[in-house]
Amino acid sequence: MWQRVFGRSDNGLTPARIAEGLAAAGHECVPHFKGDDLGWTSGELHFALGSPILLARYLTKPDDLRADLNAFAAELETMTYSPNAAGLMERVIQTQQMVTLRKPFDHADEVELEAVCEFLVRSLATASDGLYQIDGRGWFTATGELLVQEY
Repeated sequence: MWQRVFGRSDNGLTPARIAEGLAAAGHECVPHFKGDDLGWTSGELHFALGSPILLARYLTKPDDLRADLNAFAAELETMTYSPNAAGLMERVIQTQQMVTLRKPFDHADEVELEAVCEFLVRSLATASDGLYQIDGRGWFTATGELLVQEY
C-alpha cells in the first residue's frame, strides 16, 4: 500500500529527525538512507518483525514532479462529493516535496506496522507543512483529520 506526503516546505525531513522521532515514539528501527547534494532521496526503515518500510523523497523542481502533482490535483477535482476537494487541489499544486512510503505486505505485526506508518506520515506532514494521502483511505491533515474519503 502506498502513502504519500505532500509538503509545502522542502526542508525539515532529515534522516536523523525521522529515526529519532520513531525511537522517541517507541518504534525502534535501523534506518538506511541514500542521498545527493539536495538531501536524502530514498530510505529503508528496518524493523525487527518484517520487511522494511521504503521511503522515497522527491523535490518538485529538481525531480520535475509537476505532471505527477497535476495528476493528483485532477483526481481531487473529480471528488465533488467532498467540500474539501477544491482546497486540497490547491495544496497539492503548492507541493515543494513529496515523500512516498511503501508499506510492506509481510510484516508479522500488522497493528504495529500500521502505527508506525501512521506516525511516519503524520510526522513527515507536520515537518513539511503538508498533508498526506493513503491509497484506498483518503486525504488527511497532518494531525490525521480525514479531509476526503477515497472510494
